[in-house]
Amino acid sequence: MAPVSFRHVYKRYSGNVTAVKDLNIEVADKEFLVLVGPSGCGKSTSLRMLAGLEEISDGEILIGDRVVNNVAPKDRDVAMVFQSYALYPHMTVYENMAFGLRLRKTPKQIIDQRVREAAKSLGIESLLDRRPRQLSGGQRQRVAVGRAIVREPAVFLMDEPLSNLDAKLRVEARSFISKLHQRLGTTFIYVTHDQVEAMTMGTRIAVMNAGELQQIDTPYNLYHNPRNIFVAGFIGSPSMNFFDATLREEGGSIIIETTAFNIPLTPAISAVYRGNGAKRVILGVRPEDIHDASYQPPGIVPSLIEANVDVVEQMGNEIILYLEEQGKPFIARTDPRTQARVGTRLPIAIDTANIHLFDADTELSLAYEHKLNRPEVPAMARR
Repeated sequence: MAPVSFRHVYKRYSGNVTAVKDLNIEVADKEFLVLVGPSGCGKSTSLRMLAGLEEISDGEILIGDRVVNNVAPKDRDVAMVFQSYALYPHMTVYENMAFGLRLRKTPKQIIDQRVREAAKSLGIESLLDRRPRQLSGGQRQRVAVGRAIVREPAVFLMDEPLSNLDAKLRVEARSFISKLHQRLGTTFIYVTHDQVEAMTMGTRIAVMNAGELQQIDTPYNLYHNPRNIFVAGFIGSPSMNFFDATLREEGGSIIIETTAFNIPLTPAISAVYRGNGAKRVILGVRPEDIHDASYQPPGIVPSLIEANVDVVEQMGNEIILYLEEQGKPFIARTDPRTQARVGTRLPIAIDTANIHLFDADTELSLAYEHKLNRPEVPAMARR
């Protein structure tokens, strides 16, 4: 068990390509940190630098209080689970799980004890004599995790370990890995491009883009208080709607003017944005904060407008509406009782208490510092 630190870490390749730029992250002991971002953002490269599979160009990486820049991968006390699982096809499950310990010349009795204990905890005791080709994708994934567990490392590293599983198995595996982290009480660093995985598994999430850290925070804060447009658009599914807009102050309140509609803000909400009058902004509204006006939930601060219905997706527990107004398309997640029909006009309610405003030039949130002071709600009350 150990904390991990990235301090001003860079990774440069030939041809003037910088894959990771000035990465600074402090991972607490026993924390489950998720690195998330689109393909090519530098998240897997960061993990491989921590594992020692890639050399860093500048900066320092620490595991515990030890700088490991020049420490061989086998001496870093980390265990990595790869996307491909990397199981040896000619070995049995038992032999795959024991392989790393045998390389370390661990006594046979201890190897046998650790392998069988790990197999029992993972529910794969009956598979120890099988070879990888005889296993399902979910079983291979557990064997790969088991091979890491038996080493009893200070840090677990996981590089998109669920990407080869089907949707149902991914849901089961997410729960399994989260429970495993709780049981082992070890530091986990997990890489994924899937923001749903990140939001459901991580105690904190580091969002990366183009080699740079955009924001690191709890899942709740990333969702409710994104620092910039990239984080706002990446976190959440369907992603946040964005509208070009201008702020106009009128009688102590602010009106948001877009080409599709205008939204007046209450004095209390206006106070957060006062001083930005006539400023070009980007208005962000999550689909779940756009409601069919006939079924708007109690307690919201609504602004009522109308929009054309282009597409209706019946999801059972909700309805996804693809709307359009004045040539601007946007998406709403609405109550399953919604009676919207394609080609009709629908009165909708935008919850102005949950809007996001970003500077049109810097793309930074205008309310980020203000919202930092808002307490998180319990997990059971989150959306």
